[in-house]
Amino acid sequence: MNFVLSILFSGFAVVLVVLIPWVGVWAFDLRFFFGVIVPYLAMATFFIGIVVRVIDWGRSPVPFRIPTTAGQEWSFPWIKRNPIDNPKGTGGVIVRMIFEVLLFRSLFRNTSLEYRNADGGLRVNYEWEKWLWLAALVFHWSFLVIFLRHFRFFLEPVPAFVTLLENLDGFLQMGVLPLNGLGIPDVYITDLLLLAAVTYLFLRRLYLPQMRYISLPADYFPLFLILALGLSGVLMRYFIRVDITAVKELAIGLFKFSPKVPEGIGVIFYIHLFIISVLIAYFPFSKLMHFAGVFLSPTRNLSNNNRYVRHVNPWNYPVATHTYEEYEDEFREHMIEVGLPVEKGIEPEAKAEEAEKE
Repeated sequence: MNFVLSILFSGFAVVLVVLIPWVGVWAFDLRFFFGVIVPYLAMATFFIGIVVRVIDWGRSPVPFRIPTTAGQEWSFPWIKRNPIDNPKGTGGVIVRMIFEVLLFRSLFRNTSLEYRNADGGLRVNYEWEKWLWLAALVFHWSFLVIFLRHFRFFLEPVPAFVTLLENLDGFLQMGVLPLNGLGIPDVYITDLLLLAAVTYLFLRRLYLPQMRYISLPADYFPLFLILALGLSGVLMRYFIRVDITAVKELAIGLFKFSPKVPEGIGVIFYIHLFIISVLIAYFPFSKLMHFAGVFLSPTRNLSNNNRYVRHVNPWNYPVATHTYEEYEDEFREHMIEVGLPVEKGIEPEAKAEEAEKE
């Protein structure tokens, strides 16, 4: 039942995030607060939080080379090696990071362990997590395209790459004049893909017992928040229309630090803006920070050259040592008395001095 409580808690939190701007704008007309103050506070929290987290990660000592690899390391010319999965230089690390960041290479090779009934007993079976990799790839790339498409609200004139993205993203409706003539906007593929990918990631956490067991409210809350963000955006574009000119005027004012809240913007826009503001402010304190952490992960950003480069811990400080030779010189007489072997015997002069003492 713990996962049920986690879902209910996260769902209630997102419902509250939706209700706050709805009540604030519709009942109390707090348009300036939700349209200007909240976005600025969210952005300040976002940048300050990310800087603090990155500096904290950067100060963490990494005294050893600990890259995660699955290929042969460079050792001898006649042994086949993997220069990308197990790089020995900076070039291989860069290529590896590109594949990791853009294509989720490690997730692509991820496997899940399952116990299946076979021949009257249980058998361990490994299955490729292809659907998880595909859903993660679709989600992140769709989110990126949607983010870039929103530049049309902040920049005037609209950059050419934004127009190109819009045309490619909405190619399913290109040339459908009857629909456009009725005022129905082009359907963006990334809108549908984003909602489908988030829904799959949520259902996967419900379907797999091990995922249900380890899932916390911190796992469900971002999914619900992003789902609410996508749904509010779809509602604005296809069902509850808003004044795009007024929205762009507000966005450009925010971008130029000369905010002005025009009239005629519907409540649904302030709900959408408040959701994205909460997501931005929540970002530095959540698991979503993996977007920056992947670049600072020593298991990914280090080359594996332990076999031919001596690594000295830069954080080592001088320590007074006591060698065995010094130890034996100090306790040689006592060691000989109790019968312990020594590397050097007592010098004749020392023996004479001992005899005189006796």
